[in-house]
Amino acid sequence: MVQDPGRASVARRAGLALLLALAALAGCSSDSPQNGAPSPGGAERIGTPVRLANCRDWEKATLRQRFGTVRELRSVLGRPVGGEGGATGRTLDDRQAFDLFDNACKQSFAKGFKLYKIYSRAAAFSQRRPRGQ
Repeated sequence: MVQDPGRASVARRAGLALLLALAALAGCSSDSPQNGAPSPGGAERIGTPVRLANCRDWEKATLRQRFGTVRELRSVLGRPVGGEGGATGRTLDDRQAFDLFDNACKQSFAKGFKLYKIYSRAAAFSQRRPRGQ
């Protein structure tokens, strides 16, 4: 079977974008803002570093903390990849992210699922690009 070289290139770029986004998340340290403190974007978020936040944290969080966490995930995963004019990670709007986490996290087996993994996998199938793209 002959594969389209353009499609393979897009797949490689998407894979690279996901790897870089995950690397950026891994760089989030435990000295980041804690419960009730503002995130880098100024919104309150879940008190666990975004790379460690899971469904259990989502279930315990206030509405304000949930909004802050969704915005932080969108900010990290929607960053440009590569130089100027490079691709950006796909993102979800707030309503999509809330529905996604509410549905995924209500399952008893999902309590330990990482939010960034749920988000990035769903966003990969989204058509939405971050603002300005």
